[in-house]
Amino acid sequence: MSKRDDLIAKYAADIKDKLGETADMDLLTKVTIGLGPSIYNADSETVAASDTQELERVRDNYLIKKLGLANGPELMTAIDTVIERYGRANRNKYRAVLYYLLCQHFGRQSVYG
Repeated sequence: MSKRDDLIAKYAADIKDKLGETADMDLLTKVTIGLGPSIYNADSETVAASDTQELERVRDNYLIKKLGLANGPELMTAIDTVIERYGRANRNKYRAVLYYLLCQHFGRQSVYG
């Protein structure tokens, strides 16, 4: 297995362990590939949920630019909802998992069609 495949398996296990769900491996793979080399860097692989600027970057770069959503207060509400679901106390919030959950939350899987 490649390093990327190992990471995708780690993210799928994280979804299973923390959310009790089986990941849609096709979508998770596409989201992970879309993140490019950031998944290989320990700092950029995770999202700091307590950092407002970080969450604004998620909103701007992922929800608005990638998923094509209109900017509005509901985007930050959705990010907060997904973080609560993922587990605010969970120290490692993987970017690929958070983006996967946001994609599902907004029903925008077709972006990765």
